[in-house]
Amino acid sequence: MDKLSGLLAFVRTAECGSFVAAGRELAVSASAVGKAVARLEEELGVRLMHRSTRSVQLTEEGRLFHERCRRILEDLDDARAQLTQASAVPRGRLRVSAPIVGHHFLMPLVPGFLAAYPEVALDLVFTDRTVDLIEESVDVAIRSGALPDSRLVSRPLNAFRLLLCAAPDYLARRPAPTVVDQLEGHVAVQFRHPNTGKLLDWPLPPGSQDLNARLHTVLACNNVEALKSAALRGVGIACMPDFLVREELADGRLREVLAGAVGTSGRFNAVWASSRQLSPRVRCFVDWLAEHLRGPAGQM
Repeated sequence: MDKLSGLLAFVRTAECGSFVAAGRELAVSASAVGKAVARLEEELGVRLMHRSTRSVQLTEEGRLFHERCRRILEDLDDARAQLTQASAVPRGRLRVSAPIVGHHFLMPLVPGFLAAYPEVALDLVFTDRTVDLIEESVDVAIRSGALPDSRLVSRPLNAFRLLLCAAPDYLARRPAPTVVDQLEGHVAVQFRHPNTGKLLDWPLPPGSQDLNARLHTVLACNNVEALKSAALRGVGIACMPDFLVREELADGRLREVLAGAVGTSGRFNAVWASSRQLSPRVRCFVDWLAEHLRGPAGQM
């Protein structure tokens, strides 16, 4: 327990900025906190903090060590909470953020989840904007792509593929390309990221990526449903996830362009704020998603 006490004293001092403030939070004297940190430094053989009469500041080694220690203590609190809440009934409002296109695979799961957990009320927010889970009080978000925010933890969900598609009407006017370079002579409708304003690069093979800058884009929009609508109306070739156009490809309203020559895989993740007390409603929802979204997106 001495080692754990030392870690706790160090982390609280780093967060509070002084031994006095850390002592108030831990309900011990400032002297006891200072001695615990000193013992930890002696054991590690490295200085973790610069002391002054009024405050303390982390050394570079202390900064790196603090990040690891904070996560260790949060994991410990989460494990304790998991044990104490194991028998608790999930209840209350659960606020979930998902991309607009996510309703295709998320909504079919909602009736079953609500039937299994009748005391949970879902509050679904469909937006392509990257929400700040902590600032906007979002419990769980469904996202694809990189997850750089260290305040979040994630669990992988369903995989999908990005495909190039066009309507038969468009391909009747402009013969379908047979090689990637022929895309330069076609009309593109493209998705614009709402967060960055950048156009989504098409999933072209290595060596052809510069073609993205030369595409003849006649329409750009920040809503992938509108993108599909434009493609169905013969405006041009669009890049879309496979689960969004599965029915249209099956009934012939859309055709895949350069099948096998272009395309890339992606994956959705459930993400939530790193918490010392992960609530039963968050845990059961993430478990439900992981269980029912194990294969390609939209297949359950």
